[in-house]
Amino acid sequence: APAARPAAAHARAAHVAVGNIHVDAELKRVVDEEILPGTGVDPAVYWEGVDRIVTGLSAENKACLEERDDMQRKIDTFHRDQPGAPDPAKYRQFLEGIGYLLPLNGSPVALRTERVDPEIATIAGPQLVCPVDNARFIVNACNARWGSLLDALYGTDVVPGDRSGPYNEARGARVFDKTHELLDGIFPLADGASWSDATHLCVSGGALVVRTAKGNVTLQHGGHTVGFHGEAASPRSILLENNGLHMELLVDREHPVGKGHPAGLKDVQVESALTAICDAEDSACAVDAEDKIRAYRNWTGLMKGELSVPMEKGGRVFDRRQNEDRTWTGASGSGTVRLPGRALLLCRNVGLHMYTDAVTAGPARAPVPEHFVDAAVTILAAVHDLRGPSAGRNSRAGSIYIVKPKMHSPREVALVCDLFAQCEDLLGLARNTVKVGVMDEERRATLNLPEMIRPAQDRLVFINTGFLDRTGDEIHTSMAAGAMLPKADIKQAAWYNAYEEANVAVGIECGLIGKGQIGKGMWAAPDNMAQMVAEKAGHLRAGASCAWGPSPTAATLHALHYHQTSVAAVQRSLTAAAEERTTKAVRDRLLSIPLAPAGHQWDPAAVQRELDNNAQGLLGYVSKWVGQGVGCSKVNDLNDVALMEDRATLRISSQHIANWLRHGVVTEAQVMETLERMAKVVDGQNAGDKAYKPMAPGFDGPEWHAALDLVFKGCETPNGYTEFTLTQRRRERKAMDA
Repeated sequence: APAARPAAAHARAAHVAVGNIHVDAELKRVVDEEILPGTGVDPAVYWEGVDRIVTGLSAENKACLEERDDMQRKIDTFHRDQPGAPDPAKYRQFLEGIGYLLPLNGSPVALRTERVDPEIATIAGPQLVCPVDNARFIVNACNARWGSLLDALYGTDVVPGDRSGPYNEARGARVFDKTHELLDGIFPLADGASWSDATHLCVSGGALVVRTAKGNVTLQHGGHTVGFHGEAASPRSILLENNGLHMELLVDREHPVGKGHPAGLKDVQVESALTAICDAEDSACAVDAEDKIRAYRNWTGLMKGELSVPMEKGGRVFDRRQNEDRTWTGASGSGTVRLPGRALLLCRNVGLHMYTDAVTAGPARAPVPEHFVDAAVTILAAVHDLRGPSAGRNSRAGSIYIVKPKMHSPREVALVCDLFAQCEDLLGLARNTVKVGVMDEERRATLNLPEMIRPAQDRLVFINTGFLDRTGDEIHTSMAAGAMLPKADIKQAAWYNAYEEANVAVGIECGLIGKGQIGKGMWAAPDNMAQMVAEKAGHLRAGASCAWGPSPTAATLHALHYHQTSVAAVQRSLTAAAEERTTKAVRDRLLSIPLAPAGHQWDPAAVQRELDNNAQGLLGYVSKWVGQGVGCSKVNDLNDVALMEDRATLRISSQHIANWLRHGVVTEAQVMETLERMAKVVDGQNAGDKAYKPMAPGFDGPEWHAALDLVFKGCETPNGYTEFTLTQRRRERKAMDA
């Protein structure tokens, strides 16, 4: 590995020699005994193939990382020589000269991706991202394909009022009022009737019929009725469809909820998370072979359909398993309608910059690129979904979906595609069985996105934007140019809207519609669902076919947006303007650096508020990541609003402090005082957590030192990535607790 990316020092675990590589003994046993059986792949052949991959591709991986570092050094020198906002023409010429900014090669690449499941290719809907190292979370995410609308409304602030205590009939009535309002908008009834008028539901002539006091009415627009359970004249459930998504009306007049509704409606089941990313990267915490094994086991269990988690609810102990598919009688009364009971699963591997000693190479036993191991094992595990008794349980199209984060250049995408091709050859898979998602979260990738797509034109199924990581790289790339704006103002700067618009436009221009997803980022406040319902529809209006939510409940509520807005229609309307959003003028906006104006007069109180906010969020996340191995967690901010935090939020906070420190907006003494004060706040917020390790008053544990490293070494850390520091300090904590 390059010198800037060392693996953390530790006592060497037992490894087994396989050709030129050494594999952690327990990892090899798990692969040989738990993952390989049933795939038709011989263990000796498999490990020989992994050896070939590591031996053959490591030099190119190293060269890609060295290219990143070399470009950053040149950019730093450019800004040191001419600080402040650069002259646009000179800046562009400089970036073109070092190969950072690639020429626009005329016609956009035309995607040729085939065998893509409709949840990715043609149906727009919510997407979850969940740490694959947490079995309970990932099973819940898998099962979030369907969710209760009444539960989502009753249990969140979408319906105002007190939610505590046992079931409240008055609140339940307000939930039904909201449900009727939503159904009136999504499935309007004919003749001006409202769902609040319904007294009986049935299916007749292949269509829903709703009885009201004024007579029977049907849906205003035909074609929405798909199926039912029970007798058509008095069904237990009725399945409706709109914009490719489904809702199921559950009827039971004997149920405690249903008996209070005039039509006996006890719930509305909403098709929610169409897809879920099983994350081995930003939201996971995997720092050694032991952690990687846990992640690989969970992913294998998902692919086999065997992953289960012991649960306790109401004093009852049971195993939560992956849901089975759902079936209904066709609306005409004949045939069977079958829909998946689970989200379609993708796996996010780590980026090119991480190295692992779970596998080492050569006489020096050097750590190898971790994403090589991720690809070899996660693709192997997914073979269970292509062969044998579990075939087609996840992908009915016969594909494997791997999301790749933090790629900077077309060269890096080409390396990943080569890696996938070698995995396919090793496992006997047809070429391009493994599909790739390219995350647009690095500045160089954004500027060159059409060319990033070109090497993956036979595999690409996903691009997306993410404000947090993308802003972290925006800050780090231009670290030497000057002091950045406050974070809220960075999001209002010219580059940001250009980034969001250009990503959609590039996806449309290259033909991603009908072949893959155009995604938008996470709603970070899981307890603020009313605000999410009010605002997140903007992602659809921008042309996104999927967007991330923080929980299964959020996915159910966000699914309403896809009923209310036809993403297909939005994307058609954007097609004509797509070319205008990928031009040189848009690149100029993307190249504008969100710097504070020259001579800016900083308000000391505002600076301190920003510093407090950054420090508190950073410490709140690091303390759990390093101290407890929690990769994604709800962290209360200074106003005690719970926010979802992962490494992307950590990257922007640490880089922002490092930038202000470098340019004198804050002082080292001020940063230290703030960190110590905020550490006490975070300790207090976690006082009820028995596993939490306080940072104050000693200020000497791995958690504290991780925070200091992230801030005070933030300028020198490659690309401002936090993984190197977190991994080192987490391993220290594990050694201390062993």
